[in-house]
Amino acid sequence: MRATRNPLAIALLTAALVAGVGVGATASGAAREPASATPTLAACLKVVRSQVLTKNKLTVATNYPPLAPWFVNNNPANERGYESAVAYHVATTLGFKSTAVSWYGEPYELAESSGTKPFDFDINEITYNPKLTSKVTFSETYFTVNQAIVALKSSKIVKAHSPSQLKTYLYGETSGSPGLSFVLKHIVPTRAPVVYKTMTEAISALEAKKINAIVVDTPTGQYIASQQVSNGDLVAQFHATGEHYALLVHEGNPLVACLNTALTTLAKNGELRTLSKKYLSIYNSIPFIKP
Repeated sequence: MRATRNPLAIALLTAALVAGVGVGATASGAAREPASATPTLAACLKVVRSQVLTKNKLTVATNYPPLAPWFVNNNPANERGYESAVAYHVATTLGFKSTAVSWYGEPYELAESSGTKPFDFDINEITYNPKLTSKVTFSETYFTVNQAIVALKSSKIVKAHSPSQLKTYLYGETSGSPGLSFVLKHIVPTRAPVVYKTMTEAISALEAKKINAIVVDTPTGQYIASQQVSNGDLVAQFHATGEHYALLVHEGNPLVACLNTALTTLAKNGELRTLSKKYLSIYNSIPFIKP
């Protein structure tokens, strides 16, 4: 989902919320159907140690500094924060002890480049992007991404956001973004949204009251509303429309099949739901509305 990071911080998160599991829910556990048959966990336990970069060890990458609530205290190895916890649950599901997991610092932009990687998988709020599948391989989802409305606290949209009312506002979106697609396809406003080259431009327009709102993924929206816009408000969010975070491996890496098995196992046994409730309350508390 997410393709860019915030130039003012280290990254604008592009996408997400997890409030439950299942079709139409916001669940990190709402796994997409794999393209091919997923091996059994028993089969994975027999082969996975020979598929990793270093035998009997699992090397996991993420961007530095790792951000909350995905990580805690800038330390991915403490098993705290949603993505750190997911990484360790994937590891133990596949038979690796926590002590066999090591972390590698990989800038977000480099992770999506082609070629072999110095890690087994990257967990870094990386949005599945079909345009990149010729360069890298993505796992199934571990976090489903929702879109949300960011506005000024003084805006009418904060309280008046029924489906018919949503159509009356002027939105500002970045070119080619999931937010722009969502506005055009689902909200269908009476006025065409203003399209900007960068999110910085859209935020400036919102602050200047040239637009009424921005639709963007929920984590990004929370960051914008709380850190980048004076008197900003994360109004509400919409149920997901297919955007999701995925683990990333080098293109064609056979390890992805067993990563999918681990994620499917964690979704079915409720672990992903439990972790989302534990670490992602900042997103889970945002109310849902219909476009």
